[in-house]
Amino acid sequence: MSLNLTQKIIKEHLIYGDLTPGGEIGLRIDQTLTQDATGTMAYLQWEAMGLPRVKTDLSVSYVDHNTLQMGFKNPDDHKYLRSVAARYGIVFSPAGTGICHQLHLENFAVPGATLIGSDSHTPTAGGVGSLAMGAGGLSVALAMAGEPYVINMPRVVRVYLEGSLKGHAGAKDIILFILSQLTVKGGTGKVMEYCGPGIEDLSIPERATITNMGAELGATTSIFPADELTRQFFKTMDRESDFRALNADPGADYDEEIKIDLSKIQPMAARPHMPDLSVNISEIAGLKVDQVAIGSCTNSSYSDLKISALILKNKKVHSDTDLMISPGSKQVLKMLSRESLLSDMLDSGARLLECSCGPCIGMGGSPISNGVSARTFNRNFEGRSGTQDAQVYLVSPVTAAHCAVDGCFTSPDTWGDPLPRPQLPDKVPSIRDLFVFPGDGTDVEIYRGPNIVPLPEFDPLPQRLELPVAIKCGDNISTDHILPGGAEVTALRSNIPAISEYIFSRVDPDFTRRIKNAGQGIILGGDNYGQGSSREHAALGPRFLGVRIVLVKSFARIHRANLVNFGILPLTLAKPQDYDLIEKDEIISLDTETLVPGQQTTISTSSGNTIEVKNDLTAGELDIIRAGGLLNFVKNKAEKN
Repeated sequence: MSLNLTQKIIKEHLIYGDLTPGGEIGLRIDQTLTQDATGTMAYLQWEAMGLPRVKTDLSVSYVDHNTLQMGFKNPDDHKYLRSVAARYGIVFSPAGTGICHQLHLENFAVPGATLIGSDSHTPTAGGVGSLAMGAGGLSVALAMAGEPYVINMPRVVRVYLEGSLKGHAGAKDIILFILSQLTVKGGTGKVMEYCGPGIEDLSIPERATITNMGAELGATTSIFPADELTRQFFKTMDRESDFRALNADPGADYDEEIKIDLSKIQPMAARPHMPDLSVNISEIAGLKVDQVAIGSCTNSSYSDLKISALILKNKKVHSDTDLMISPGSKQVLKMLSRESLLSDMLDSGARLLECSCGPCIGMGGSPISNGVSARTFNRNFEGRSGTQDAQVYLVSPVTAAHCAVDGCFTSPDTWGDPLPRPQLPDKVPSIRDLFVFPGDGTDVEIYRGPNIVPLPEFDPLPQRLELPVAIKCGDNISTDHILPGGAEVTALRSNIPAISEYIFSRVDPDFTRRIKNAGQGIILGGDNYGQGSSREHAALGPRFLGVRIVLVKSFARIHRANLVNFGILPLTLAKPQDYDLIEKDEIISLDTETLVPGQQTTISTSSGNTIEVKNDLTAGELDIIRAGGLLNFVKNKAEKN
């Protein structure tokens, strides 16, 4: 049987299940990564299991989100993460070393390896042929314990690229184009597997840009083959021994196919407030830009920043525009410095920020009120920048640099001759000595600051639920809507009681008071509920407040898994139009003992309606929810054995 690349890697790591799309599979995980905003909770969950050492080939703890150390909370978390890494055999990347996905691509990603990370943009490593998936922190903790990672076998989409990029178009424009065609839920339950002669035109950093933003499609992951360009990348990074050639078998079958002619791709921008609202730059020419931000795990590579610097060379940032630049790693920073490209950036008037996520997650660098910000980031959800009424556009580094100089969007026809897309030099400076590699760890004492609060305990699922509708949401509710980012909120990620006060705070400021008074509740939502970040706190917080059911038209993959992990029933409306029959505050009744995996049941409302709902739960998932969550389930199982 001829296998595609995704099937090959899954088959090599299959613990149970088969390659039939939609069926439940358990995968052996080779590598894990965490970042500090989600990692503290993941390691608290890991500690709750009581194991002496991680069982993966490699686990890395990166500090790249909460690097603004305002007060004691963030530095305490960072010291906790450092001590946990030393104790349990985890590589530690200190604050300022770089963004997890850029660092992992440069230093640790391996073709054919399975990787899950507590960050939704973990698929960045798919640029070198790794099967890399975002997951909730508890799923990552269990993988470190040697437990299988459980997902539904995805459908595999063959994305056939032909031709080559022309003019000022770049890799960011490719994925913005794909998003405009497929939408933010077009990849749900799918792996986007790239192939065709067009991939030879794309460097590894460019491929990583595309796989990174595949998360915005809702895809399980995205992946490129490991070919000669990949081998050269590994050689440049001085780890050619990690390379392994990997491609689909000739004649492999796919569930779907998309063909894209790269020569027809134009510079694009995603308009506020969704990554799939893309238009050609020429259509918004003349729009004033107050702020430009270049960086993030999508576009902070050496190639991205070099082309930005070349455009800025001997020019000044427009007097009405602010420009911020965040290198993806200290390796990138050293390479730019070596070629005097930092001087070109600084001389233009740009602000150089730390090698971290920074403005992408609202951690500083917020735009002015009602300001227009052109960003090379991956998400432009309302309020994510830290300014609720900001108008954020997602663009390529080339477009961003021109916006900075011109002070507005201008037609690419006015940009002059396109610059050659930069390639990595033959040799790059290593920063591996900046990572803290673990020793024996037996005598390491775990540091716990006062903001690190033990995990709350959750009760099992009752046989009958009578719940008020605590909130009624629309379509495409993101985890940023459920739990905002930014410096104030993100510093509380290790304190569930404190962070729960912010659930839906930007959507419905009265939500927490209302559900606290009720003691429990149900969330009603539309299509693609829970898209965006993998932050499991968007499930943990509602569960702590008493949410027992989330009823929607459809779910985003990672958030649905997080709901199951913490004992919340994820149900969908059998008839989407029944959404209009349910109002906020009315009481929903459900006999949970009647639930059968994968089958429909009915709920009744206090207004007299009987509504059909369905679940796509497996027997195992339903058992987890009945136990009150995955940690309870694992503990119960261990006690029985």
